[in-house]
Amino acid sequence: MKRIVLVRHGESQWNKENRFTGWTNVDLSEKGVEEAAAAGVALKKAGFTFQVAYTSYLKRAIKTLNCVLDKMDEDWIPVYKTWRLNEKHYGMLQGLNKAETAEKYGDEQVHIWRRSYDVAPHALKDDDPNSSVHDVRYAGVPDAYIPRTESLKDAIARVMPYWEVEIFPMLKKVDSIIVAAHGNSLRGIVKHLKNISDKDIAALNIPTATPYVFEFDDDLNLVKDYYLADPEELKRKQQAVANQGVAKK
Repeated sequence: MKRIVLVRHGESQWNKENRFTGWTNVDLSEKGVEEAAAAGVALKKAGFTFQVAYTSYLKRAIKTLNCVLDKMDEDWIPVYKTWRLNEKHYGMLQGLNKAETAEKYGDEQVHIWRRSYDVAPHALKDDDPNSSVHDVRYAGVPDAYIPRTESLKDAIARVMPYWEVEIFPMLKKVDSIIVAAHGNSLRGIVKHLKNISDKDIAALNIPTATPYVFEFDDDLNLVKDYYLADPEELKRKQQAVANQGVAKK
């Protein structure tokens, strides 16, 4: 049996403030650090070990992975970082409060921006403080590949080449991999693994710092998938993610 465990980063400061984050490099909140540590404890208690890890260029994912591996005493394993695992770029929405944006544009429109497959928010201008165009992290990335906005479809087109060329083939060499990334980059991977339709992907909400396990046979066929979490707690956390883009009553 071979495993890939997907972990969305713990609560970030902007998650806490209910803001659209995207490629903005926001840190974990205190709760987020605690969530990440708890994920590591849960994985170790369940007997998981990893040989390789992957994460994005954004500190909330990197720090989540570091916390997980620290609690598992596996800080030493190889870690590969890539901009291709970054969160979906939210364009001009980055930095805005989700509930306030829903009050202005309506719950339905914000839901489309957050969860639809092929609708992207308006692009972020290059001179915006939240733009990644001049960020040193992406100095080696061709300008055409640095998004100003993305739909989920766009984000998947960015993520999947790395998944198909680097991450998934690694499973032929090792037994267990952990990927610490973001809600939408992980939604793209889950969509691919479970063959979820463009329409149904809108209903998928991945909670913070909750290990999502995918098990494969030796021929790399998916056998089963499950969250390492109490079912009621998982349901509560998924609903909390779904409610982020709803206007306050």
